[in-house]
Amino acid sequence: MSHPTTRLDPAIHQPARLGILTAAAETKRIDFVSLRDLLDLTDGNLSRHLSTLEDAGYITIAKTFDGRKPRTWVSATKAGRKALKEEIAALREIIGAVDSEPAVGAIPAPSPVPGT
Repeated sequence: MSHPTTRLDPAIHQPARLGILTAAAETKRIDFVSLRDLLDLTDGNLSRHLSTLEDAGYITIAKTFDGRKPRTWVSATKAGRKALKEEIAALREIIGAVDSEPAVGAIPAPSPVPGT
């Protein structure tokens, strides 16, 4: 039996990428500017994280024009939504383990020293 942290996906687990995938999964699509502002990222930082998620197959990026203004849209793929659900399940398991009794074979925490 492995620890649930072994199931955390490094492509998603970084906080900005987790935020991007979560925001994209909450809607049909979200635009670059909204993501940038929502997650308080720079354009370059957001672009780099989008590339990582796109390379993993977790998002798609579509470029359109609103009149003459370019617009970049981000959508979660089916694989991205599945990976996000698995990431959340692993995080819930980690949280549940911390909130429950110590694991069998775990070394108990030392008792506090009286008077300190």
